[in-house]
Amino acid sequence: MDTTAMRVVIAPDEFGGTLTAAQAASAIAEGWARARPGDVLEQLPQSDGGPGFVDVLAAAGVGRRLGVSASGPLGGAVAAEVLLDGRTAFVESAQACGLHLIGSPGPETAWCAGTAGVGDLLRAAVEAGATRIVVGLGGSGTTDGGRGACTALGGLTAAHHLLRGTELVAATDVTNPLLGPSGAAAVFAPQKGADPETVARLESRLQRWADELEDHRVGTDNGQRLRDAAGAGAAGGLGAFLLALGATREAGAEVVAGVTGRARRIAGADLVLTGEGRFDEQTPFGKVVASVAADARHAGVPAVVLAGQVRGRPRVDGVTVAYSMADWAGSSARALADPAPILAGLAQTVAAGFAGTVERTGI
Repeated sequence: MDTTAMRVVIAPDEFGGTLTAAQAASAIAEGWARARPGDVLEQLPQSDGGPGFVDVLAAAGVGRRLGVSASGPLGGAVAAEVLLDGRTAFVESAQACGLHLIGSPGPETAWCAGTAGVGDLLRAAVEAGATRIVVGLGGSGTTDGGRGACTALGGLTAAHHLLRGTELVAATDVTNPLLGPSGAAAVFAPQKGADPETVARLESRLQRWADELEDHRVGTDNGQRLRDAAGAGAAGGLGAFLLALGATREAGAEVVAGVTGRARRIAGADLVLTGEGRFDEQTPFGKVVASVAADARHAGVPAVVLAGQVRGRPRVDGVTVAYSMADWAGSSARALADPAPILAGLAQTVAAGFAGTVERTGI
């Protein structure tokens, strides 16, 4: 084993609701240090705008938290936060409409779940003095196109009035349009409990809502319909509502990268460790792992993925090798039952066999 001390940046996303990004980074660091105690480890948890967006930025020393009582996706109140950094506010939509807030997702919840709480967070940000609001989109349990948020703000005219002069950024983890076979209902609603009949109903409802949004859209469309815009289908179509208000779209992973100085930190490293719950064909499209790997490739630094599962053979530029917790533990059930120790054990095994270079193979 190579005993030369290395500087290792550990920059994972959250692991599908089982580990936060910070917990994942800590577990990887713990396991790696057992095998290579001389390495310098820098934990740099990341997010693509979904669950953990605010926590990751706050952990990086960004802003101050403002507690907000917001409407939950099925009614009632949930505790949420706006992160204030000067005149910029960071909002995590999953705090108000996340799938984790829906106990047992099914066709009824897929139809009824709404984004009213996101409207509460937007209003709180404006009232706190924000002139720039970055909304993290991802991990939602909703497919209402942002209508709930719009209603909470008093309707489209009132929403435009409240947010006039405010720079809006939709930080998305996907580029899907609002409608069609790659849209919010067809692709994501089944993950939120919708059966085929409900998916068809949701698609029809989104079509009608898209017409209303188009009539009230702010700014130029450059010849492109709102429903076809990249990211309009993010968070069950919440992206479309924000784009109708004049928001610009940015990749959530890149927003976090910029705020946390990720590229600079990776450039000074010898190795990058990243990870996510499932490394699969969706990873290249706006996910943290792909974004981290791109920074590593640009810096000429190898990037190793430690994932809950590895599905298929996803092609992600910059990734040298990917390892699976499920394979290491013997089953997905065992990995899910005790994820932090399993992830630490996997990291220890990878570190023990690390000799300065890695091959594109598993263990």
